[in-house]
Amino acid sequence: MTEHPHPSPSRHHEPRVWSRYVAVGDSFTEGMSDLDPARPDSYIGWADRLAAHLAQEAGRAGVDFGYANLAVRGRLLGDIAGRQVDAALALEPDLVSIVGGGNDILRPRADIDALAARLEDAVARIRATGADVLMATPVDPRDAPLVKVTRGRAATYVAHIWSIARRHDAYVIDQWGMHALRDWRLWSSDRIHMTAEGHRRVALNAFTTLGFAHHDRDWATPLPPAPPIGRARAARENARWAREYVAPWVQRRLRGQSSGDALEAKRPTITPFDR
Repeated sequence: MTEHPHPSPSRHHEPRVWSRYVAVGDSFTEGMSDLDPARPDSYIGWADRLAAHLAQEAGRAGVDFGYANLAVRGRLLGDIAGRQVDAALALEPDLVSIVGGGNDILRPRADIDALAARLEDAVARIRATGADVLMATPVDPRDAPLVKVTRGRAATYVAHIWSIARRHDAYVIDQWGMHALRDWRLWSSDRIHMTAEGHRRVALNAFTTLGFAHHDRDWATPLPPAPPIGRARAARENARWAREYVAPWVQRRLRGQSSGDALEAKRPTITPFDR
């Protein structure tokens, strides 16, 4: 794996103006479950929201800004780091966000070291073009039913991501340390995808990670405490969640299917962004 020759961590404190941003990834970067009111069959998501902030900064500098989002729900890292990165580089971006591996980590036999090596190869390819790279750690699953069994694998992947970022002078959205995301009110009913408020907060995390300041400085602040939920209600909600979301997921895995098999990228080419 080729290491970027001149890492400069201090650069991360000095924002720059990007003009061609491409996002690659899975359902998180596609934007589920941040519904787009203008297009009921589509999602917004943190990457679109970050693009809006970057477009404003470019506009202030008198620079044209374009954005593409190649992420598709259900994709494994092999597809993200392979075909999606190939398509992204063909668009000649100056900033690429690559977030993936979550769907791989859910599989009990996931080889985390091999995943990290594949991610690093993709990051090295992107950096070799001169483009900047933005990654993200997984969210800490410590409070998630069933998914919390993957915490050890996820934590190992987090350590790899920070090491990859150091070696290749990349940016990292720290979701693992974002305690506000431990509140289920920021997650949709499937407990896998964030609400609009969750995506908004992650976008601001990304924006500040890239070195910018924002007037909303409370994006990392947890919500006020929620009223306690009784055991009976919690049991009913857990049973409904298992029936409506876990069982269909298991059935798709057994059939070798993905929720995004028939889907294409929502924004496959770089176009002006005016949200």
